Amino acid sequence: MPCITVEPYKKRAMERKPEGFRNQRAIILPQDICRTLGEDALTSPLYVTDIGYYPQAEGHYRTRPQGSSQHILIYCREGEGWYSLGDGLRNKVGRNQFFVIESGTPHTYAASSSDPWSIYWFHFTGTAASLFAPLFNVTGTIDDAPTARHNDRIQLFEEIYRNLEMGYGIENLHYATLCLWHLLGSFRYIPQFRAIRQARTNDPVQAAVNFMKANLHRKLTLEEMAGAVNYSTSHFGVLFTQKTNLTPIDYFNHLKVQRACQLLDFSDLKIKEIAYRLGFDDPYYFSKVFARYMGVSPMTYKNSQKG
Repeated sequence: MPCITVEPYKKRAMERKPEGFRNQRAIILPQDICRTLGEDALTSPLYVTDIGYYPQAEGHYRTRPQGSSQHILIYCREGEGWYSLGDGLRNKVGRNQFFVIESGTPHTYAASSSDPWSIYWFHFTGTAASLFAPLFNVTGTIDDAPTARHNDRIQLFEEIYRNLEMGYGIENLHYATLCLWHLLGSFRYIPQFRAIRQARTNDPVQAAVNFMKANLHRKLTLEEMAGAVNYSTSHFGVLFTQKTNLTPIDYFNHLKVQRACQLLDFSDLKIKEIAYRLGFDDPYYFSKVFARYMGVSPMTYKNSQKG
């Protein structure tokens, strides 16, 4: 059963620090992809907009006086933290506990200064997201029984993360949403939770995506992409677009921008250095491409709150 523990809200020293946690990961979906998710028949009921993992996140602190436009789930696997819903009370969160902050709810959350939490987190929304309202604004606990299936739950998170990391093809987005239903169901219906069923495919499109990911530092032509999977340019272009709903070049740019977001979030590289690492000779053109996909400039993105 969900439970909640509170204590008076008090400011403490050393709760905030500059961004950056060792081995952290995060993906923030571009605005155009979020629009696609909100319009697609399969994904519009429920979809992820942000997802990440912060291990031993010392100094992790977020405050949103107006709340978030999405619901936020935080799953603590180790350590401790707390959250407040604007009522002056801190809700303690420990190992194997989780909470979901309802969209529009003013809130603050942070890692413990003495034993900082390691958290899996994601933001989600959709026309059916309110079906998970029983989880909103309370703390849930998952016991350590042999049937708890903590690793299976984390594997579901990884299924979503890795599919999005591979790019924003429509099949990846569909699969991520289906995994999200299962993942949220594992929190909503803890006794009924079942192990996941993994599936892997090896096809020319996936092979081309792997080739793209290995060459994010280069400028790739359509001919090079097609040649990497031994297809003619015309056949490859049609096949790739049919399967992903994006042209190969557009897909490649999405992967570049995704990597740029990670470098902006988790490195001290300058924007021009990131541009060069991703095969852009002109930093201004890189900023233009980034803004086209993310809806904001690289600098605005870097300075925004995430997680």
